[in-house]
Amino acid sequence: EIKYLPNNSILMTQTKYIRDLLHKTNMAEAHSISSPMVSNCKLSRHGADAFHDPTLYRSVVGALQYATLTRPEISFVVNKVCQFMAAPLDSHWTVVKRILRYLKGTLFHGLLLQPTSVTKPLVIRAFCDADWASDVDDRRSTSGTAIFLGPNLISWWSQKQKVTARSSTEAEYRSIAQTSTELTWIHTLLTELQVSFTTPVIFCDNQSA
Repeated sequence: EIKYLPNNSILMTQTKYIRDLLHKTNMAEAHSISSPMVSNCKLSRHGADAFHDPTLYRSVVGALQYATLTRPEISFVVNKVCQFMAAPLDSHWTVVKRILRYLKGTLFHGLLLQPTSVTKPLVIRAFCDADWASDVDDRRSTSGTAIFLGPNLISWWSQKQKVTARSSTEAEYRSIAQTSTELTWIHTLLTELQVSFTTPVIFCDNQSA
């Protein structure tokens, strides 16, 4: 859904899609919540509390993946619940319901695209981080990245790393490397389109990396 704002900005939302998802899961009347996940949440594939309807779990989590197209702030937690598609537990479904409650209170939030000056080179900035050894089962880390072209968010992801990092520095460095790869592709694309831009800058909160 595209909404044109007075300052020539564009807001992309999925209000109806999310509302339909809330009705599908009987969460339309649920109380909203201010965050999609608690900060100390640790999920594991091991447990005896098997969820009664794995098909429903897979359907809803798949739908939430599509919602991240305009809701980048839920990418991390959606990535987490996606890791338990094979054998979901009640504890995993509880996290999914929290995401839905968060979306209930932020139905009209979306991705804002703002106009930029055509006379100045576009500024490219990337922010990356890693949640070191966050998986309690295999101790793998999760990387997260957000890339801005001018004031606009154009690329983002949250992804579990393929190998186990032996230090927070290694986990952060892998996150930076993956971000650098994406920036290189964006650099090449903008050059081909003859778009003027500044040298890309990556921001990371780990001095060692």
